Amino acid sequence: MSRVSSQQGWDVELRPHWTPLFAYGAAFLVAAAHIAGGLLLKMGSSGVVFQTADQVAMAVLGLVIAALILLFTRPRLRVGPAGLSVRNLLGDRLVAWSELVDVSFPAGSRWAHIDLPDDEYIPVMAIQSVDKDRAVAAMDSVRSLLARYRPDLRAH
Repeated sequence: MSRVSSQQGWDVELRPHWTPLFAYGAAFLVAAAHIAGGLLLKMGSSGVVFQTADQVAMAVLGLVIAALILLFTRPRLRVGPAGLSVRNLLGDRLVAWSELVDVSFPAGSRWAHIDLPDDEYIPVMAIQSVDKDRAVAAMDSVRSLLARYRPDLRAH
């Protein structure tokens, strides 16, 4: 789940473990089912006339859905001197250390949170509860870097 990253000065880079594996499998199955379904559209007589364009459209639809499923392979958290760089399904955000209030993993939550002022937070999909011990190790590494870069937060 974590690895030391020397690119651009990041101390650690964290990614989920199980979710990408499931996403790759699901994307493959969806794409294969739609392509196979498209190929088999003209195979029997059901009373409906399917054209080649229908077959192609079904395959393309499967590939589009598979691409959307693959968005679940994107989450990443990088921690370094600049702050925390969070990449979830659709966006990236760099949270400077000065903006940070805490990094938490609330009970019953699916993933960790970066707590910001005024009770706002950013979900960190890179640290997921389904990863169990890996998530605990990831939170430990993030908290140790938090103590290193923002020792004032742990003073009280």
